[in-house]
Amino acid sequence: MLSKNSLPVGKLPHNLLKTILERAPLEDPRVLLGPGIGLDCAVIDLGERLLVVKSDPITFASDKIGWYAVQVNANDIATTGATARWFLVTLLLPEGTTDIDLVDNTMDQVYDACTALDITVIGGHTEITYNLDRPILVGTMIGEVAPERLITPRGAQPGDRLLLTKLVPIEATAILAREFSDRMLPHLTQEELQQAQDYLEHPGISVVRDAQIAISAGRVHAMHDPTEGGLSAALWELAEASQTSLCINPDAVPVSALWERVNQAFAPQHLDPFAAIASGALLASVHPDDAGSICAALEKEHIPCADIGEVEEPRPDPAAREPEICVWQHINKERKQLPRPERDEIARLFEVNIIRN
Repeated sequence: MLSKNSLPVGKLPHNLLKTILERAPLEDPRVLLGPGIGLDCAVIDLGERLLVVKSDPITFASDKIGWYAVQVNANDIATTGATARWFLVTLLLPEGTTDIDLVDNTMDQVYDACTALDITVIGGHTEITYNLDRPILVGTMIGEVAPERLITPRGAQPGDRLLLTKLVPIEATAILAREFSDRMLPHLTQEELQQAQDYLEHPGISVVRDAQIAISAGRVHAMHDPTEGGLSAALWELAEASQTSLCINPDAVPVSALWERVNQAFAPQHLDPFAAIASGALLASVHPDDAGSICAALEKEHIPCADIGEVEEPRPDPAAREPEICVWQHINKERKQLPRPERDEIARLFEVNIIRN
């Protein structure tokens, strides 16, 4: 039984998280980028090289969590222009149901994923602990980049075009198809279910190549990996990190053709494809003169890319001392605010007990 003050499943509420992060001690002048909304990686100045550090858990998925953990952590390192080098693993396993095969399989996934990306596993922690109903894996990825090549979410500039690779929500589609396949079958054919499950690798949840190609093809000012809260959360986080406003055309956002079929399995709840965990799509803020060449370079490597909007100066807010940071969308020729997700759509399913039942 939850108390009336209990927080919902998912990320901490935005305003609470912001308040907590603002209290973090940050005295070391070598820390170039510390904690903040939309700032997924820390950056530490080591002189000729910058160290980029990221930590992320796998909580929604139980299948292939070792592989997942490497991909999502490497994604955030890639969005800074850095190369992922080293990985640490914290693996918490449930009491009573953990056997040697589970441990072996999970760590083999980690090792295989790291080998494919030329990443070295350098340590971590493993334990069997009480009151867990599934494994929880937390990864910490460390990368490096030359100072002049660093890219952060703070870099988005008014006039930039907003590009989105692949489609949304790749990760949510794969998670639901893998974790709840029996529930999917009345709504998807066996072939469609397999295709949705394979979204992990086709089109895939990694954006490492997406980021590398974009950087090599033009001036990329900022990048963000839409994870929990999906594209909508990523847009709001990018706006806040860069202190700009964003305006998108929702009709330009490519949405998975399978998503609506997956959606039907959870009726009467309607899952917003813009607010569901969306690893696999890369959001990039790029110089307007280079948007076409970046899209073309990605398309040449068989990575779809869409121009979904632009970065704007924030509008003055007479009621506040600072300009209004906002994400707008054009719908039927009207300009409306894009809702900021309170939680990811998969987390919302847990909240209303649809998945648990």
